[in-house]
Amino acid sequence: MIDTTDLTTRPIPTVIRQVAVPASVGFFFHTMFNVVDTWWAGRIDTEAIAALALSLPVYFIITSLASGIGTGSTALMGSALGAKDRKQASLIAVQMLGFGVILSIVLAWFGLTFSPTIFSWLGAEGPYLETCLAYMNPIFACNIATVFLYLFNAILQSQGDTKSFRNVLIFTAVMNIALDPWFILGGFGLPAMGIAGVAWATVLLQGCGAIYLAFKARKTGLMVTNSGRNLIPRPKIYAQIAHQGFPAALNFMTIALGFFVIFKFVSQFGAEASAAYGIATRIDQIVLLPTIGLNVASLTITAQNYGAGHISRISELMRKNLKYGAMILIPLSVPIFLFAEHFMAFFTNDPAVISIGAEYLRIDAFTLYGYVIIFVSTSALQGMKRPAFAIWMGISRQVLAPWALFTLFTVVLGYGTISLWYAIAGIVWTSAIIAFWYARRTIRRVEMETAAAQQ
Repeated sequence: MIDTTDLTTRPIPTVIRQVAVPASVGFFFHTMFNVVDTWWAGRIDTEAIAALALSLPVYFIITSLASGIGTGSTALMGSALGAKDRKQASLIAVQMLGFGVILSIVLAWFGLTFSPTIFSWLGAEGPYLETCLAYMNPIFACNIATVFLYLFNAILQSQGDTKSFRNVLIFTAVMNIALDPWFILGGFGLPAMGIAGVAWATVLLQGCGAIYLAFKARKTGLMVTNSGRNLIPRPKIYAQIAHQGFPAALNFMTIALGFFVIFKFVSQFGAEASAAYGIATRIDQIVLLPTIGLNVASLTITAQNYGAGHISRISELMRKNLKYGAMILIPLSVPIFLFAEHFMAFFTNDPAVISIGAEYLRIDAFTLYGYVIIFVSTSALQGMKRPAFAIWMGISRQVLAPWALFTLFTVVLGYGTISLWYAIAGIVWTSAIIAFWYARRTIRRVEMETAAAQQ
């Protein structure tokens, strides 16, 4: 019988399909979950959809930290499994969950305390600010559901199981179709909650998903408490998780910071511009979905093969992932360019929002493959326990370069929103070239070091 949790011996295309296909399907439904939220927010009013868009970078604070800790722990557990050390992998898994409890408490305090200040800085005030807080306060208060959804998935993903998370994302997306209108409009014993209903539906469904993944993770045999001894916080393990997880979290966090920067400049053109960018990014997510699994495969397969010392397989993995990404994504960019207004009109009937969003999408159609190169390259580096590059890349790509260029184009030169979209395209492709070069250079160096050590 083939051991499907071992990703170090079977052909690379086979293990890519095993990991990437379920992950891509799952993230498709995850994006559909967000699309449903956006569609229903658009049925409330433009202010609600703008508030949901403005909440995206704030929500990213939670998902960045949860996903980052999960990503770092996946690299640690995957490396231990690749080295055939299940005892160490089990210890990391249990310690990660204790780390997650502390993280969720800190996030709840931070969000409930500082959300008003963050939204005010982003330009929300009065009823607009109240709408933003009505959505984000339940999310922050119950963030433990989000955190443990990612952490239980990390245990499964380290062994190549992306099907369980796929199942959760399919279930929550389907159920969200029913819960969003129920919680927003009320009925059957529930009061109408408006935009807050979107948040409570999210919390409930993520909680159910976390319970299911906990059951699946327990069946892997990695959640071994060793008569309670593995539950005792181990500073050394916490430090390893933090060393791998926080750089990964900071990498994701730079995406949130990037949204902060973009919305800071976009919002000066009005709520319509914020709503347009929020909708357009949802469309971005849909188009990128088929390639998301390649990022997951890059991390998971790299981690196990790095632990096993099979560095040549990592090089092959990266080539295959970039090839598959091009084959999938480049054809999908064509309809984005040709039918930009039609895609925007699905979410809103506001002519100004449609026009600004279409302007963004037509430029973005030529940018999308650059994201694939960046994510596949940085995921390979994270799988080799080299997460620091992603931080510096993220800070440069998401914060420093956009702030400088946006200020130049909109403040100094007085250009409109189109200058923001061209700046984003230029930054993405420059970052993609650098990330690809650095990842290839690192893999070659590690391969030579491993070969020298084996002689």
